[in-house]
Amino acid sequence: MILESDSVWKNQVNRKIRNLESAIEKLAGNASMPDLLDAEDDEEEDDPSEPQDALPTSNLSPQIDKHKPHNFEIIMDDHGPAAIPGSIVSPVIMPGVEPNRAEDIITKGVLTVEQAQTYLAAYQDRLDHFLYRIIGDRRELHQIRAGSPLLLAAICAVGALHVASSDFEKCYQVFVSTAAAQTFSRRNTMDDVRGLCVGAFWLSSISWTCIGIAVRISTEIGLHRSITKALEGDRNHYFRTRLYYLVWVCDHHFSVAYGRPPMTRQDDAIRASARFLESEHVVEDDARLVSQVQFWVVSRDIYESFGVDVEKPLDQQMIEPLRRYSIRLDNIRADWTERFSYNAFVGNYPRKGVGLHYHFAKLYLYSFAFRGIGKPGWKTPDIALDIDELANSALLSATAILRAVVSDPEIQSYLNGLPTYFDVMIAFATVFVLKVSTKYATSVRVDTSEIRALVGELVEVLKHVTADMHPRHLLVSVARGVETLLGRCCTSEVGPVPSNAHVTMQPTFENGLYDTSMGWDGLDQFSMGDFDFLSSQDAYNFQPDLQYQSLPPM
Repeated sequence: MILESDSVWKNQVNRKIRNLESAIEKLAGNASMPDLLDAEDDEEEDDPSEPQDALPTSNLSPQIDKHKPHNFEIIMDDHGPAAIPGSIVSPVIMPGVEPNRAEDIITKGVLTVEQAQTYLAAYQDRLDHFLYRIIGDRRELHQIRAGSPLLLAAICAVGALHVASSDFEKCYQVFVSTAAAQTFSRRNTMDDVRGLCVGAFWLSSISWTCIGIAVRISTEIGLHRSITKALEGDRNHYFRTRLYYLVWVCDHHFSVAYGRPPMTRQDDAIRASARFLESEHVVEDDARLVSQVQFWVVSRDIYESFGVDVEKPLDQQMIEPLRRYSIRLDNIRADWTERFSYNAFVGNYPRKGVGLHYHFAKLYLYSFAFRGIGKPGWKTPDIALDIDELANSALLSATAILRAVVSDPEIQSYLNGLPTYFDVMIAFATVFVLKVSTKYATSVRVDTSEIRALVGELVEVLKHVTADMHPRHLLVSVARGVETLLGRCCTSEVGPVPSNAHVTMQPTFENGLYDTSMGWDGLDQFSMGDFDFLSSQDAYNFQPDLQYQSLPPM
């Protein structure tokens, strides 16, 4: 009787603990205080005799399978003997709560239906069209809710971010906790992948984590294997293939551009992207998506050919392959620029976006001319003219990016909506021109005063654009950082630059003030944590050695 009473008491306490934890979780979500969820009693020890099912589980999503050993079964599918070896072993998934029946951001009480509808409208009427309509034709809130709590949380978080709502933080926390629950779930859906892509494209601090999970899930549910049936006209496999293309592009946004090897490969689906556009259900958004796939195929090839060693100068054997990559980028731009027309939701972005991506890729490619600058073997006599040509081309692409932002009001209107990759590349182009115009002006013919004026105009544009943005938006940090960099760059013991002065530089490669990685490694300060434009490297402590030569008035 004593033992039985003790067992009943333990069960009652466990139920109360679960109820208490559930209440704390809701309070933490509503108050944006995730630290409440981490509070634990360090001295508490698990009772090895207590059944696992009796342990508190309120912090676990119902989408996560119980932590029990899986049973496996051997299956014989409809394929021939040449089937994939691992396909014949399948875990037995016990019945449980289906993903679309789990609590979402509304049933948890974090948002009202009206608030969620507001953020969905902000997302689907504009943001979704920058990324080729991830959510497709679904217009109603109940359609999104029926798909995936993760997708709804992602849309609400991204929508709240772009309307600068105070709800962003709590929406963000719900998305993070829901995405974490998906990590070990075996009940994932295409809408879960869509939600992770939405988070990766726009929530800069967790982009790499989100796309990592999305790649794993998309391959686990076989999206990359749907291309054959998509080409045959199967509508379901058409949607699966286009989602895989979105995952592939997103993966490359946050891998190649950061010096990381992509997790996705150039498989049958990627090689068949041109034929995909000839399939039955294709729309213009698919053409835009495939144009991105083609740009990133080239950028990936560049990454694999030249690697990430920014201290290794180019040699004669690298020049011709580099030129061939440049020609491939030229061809992609020529093929796609005139193909796109005005879009009712995002204006001329389909066409102008091709130009921006072209210059992003060109800057990445041509910046290799500066690899190993100042070290033995850089700009050897046999390739000196080639290096000069490539270096000047890099500067042209970088300034083209900045001029597009400064001079085109329509592009400025896109900035509070474009994926974070654009913010990173605008920042990279700015840092690049400032480095070249201060430290390495003797290596490239550059009008230093013109570059500074251009960056000054960019600062004013970014300050205007970001004035009403949510402070967590990456472009807010970029705007603040660019202004600080320009101020440091223009500070000199010799005073301000006269209006009729021509500035020349005396390079001092040994002083180590700069990060000479003109490749993508120069973006490491944009890590997947909090984006502090200036904090991680003292490569931005500009101390240029300037000499002013006064010129006669024109």
